[in-house]
Amino acid sequence: MDKLIYTAMTGASQVLQQQASVSENLANTSTPGFRAALSTFRAVPLVGEGLPTRIFVVDSTPGFDSTPAAFQPTGRALDVAVNGTGWLVVQGPDGKEAYTRNGSFQISPNGVLQTRSGLNVMGESGPVTIPPSTQITFAKDGTISTIPEGSQPNSITVIGRLKVVNPPADQVERSGDGLFRMKDGSVAPADANTEVVAGNLEGSNVNTVEMMVNMISLARKFDMQMKMLTTADNDAKQASSIMNIAG
Repeated sequence: MDKLIYTAMTGASQVLQQQASVSENLANTSTPGFRAALSTFRAVPLVGEGLPTRIFVVDSTPGFDSTPAAFQPTGRALDVAVNGTGWLVVQGPDGKEAYTRNGSFQISPNGVLQTRSGLNVMGESGPVTIPPSTQITFAKDGTISTIPEGSQPNSITVIGRLKVVNPPADQVERSGDGLFRMKDGSVAPADANTEVVAGNLEGSNVNTVEMMVNMISLARKFDMQMKMLTTADNDAKQASSIMNIAG
């Protein structure tokens, strides 16, 4: 009985958390470069005082789907997509490097290349600064070139190179701010073999139909856990009634 109650109670709690993850995925079906959140269930024994029959259900190794999504041509010079696996590097709110697949950039009033949310885009030697009154282009290796407005194409000036990294997917985790970081807190080295595609944005890899099916399945699991708690409560009442009669 104890095991049933704890499993159903914690299972229902984890189902609610998974529903929140699915809701987040559905809300980001149109977010460029978004990676769908993944999670699974596992049972663990309760550590501490209590009966050994008490079992908790917890989320097991929550992660993300690293499958690349389709490119969406935009024709915009400041849009960049990572070809295959890999990450664009930005300066997180904490000042440290973080990773994203969303390459929709803009230029700040101070001439700094930034994401739409105002994070500085990192080059191999630090934040990327764009000279005023210039047009910007990205080569497939991340090289950043500028041409003064109104000048001939032979006036190209190379000003730097985007820092693009490609650590193993199992070494990267999603942070609470939606950015990705190395699990051990280290900084991934630049990867010269990872290419970018200018004038494109990568779409979200969320499968809307799959997420809707998951939401329905989770709702049914929650109902099942509630029925298990009701059953455990009824069984406990009947057992108490029998004990009283026997006594």
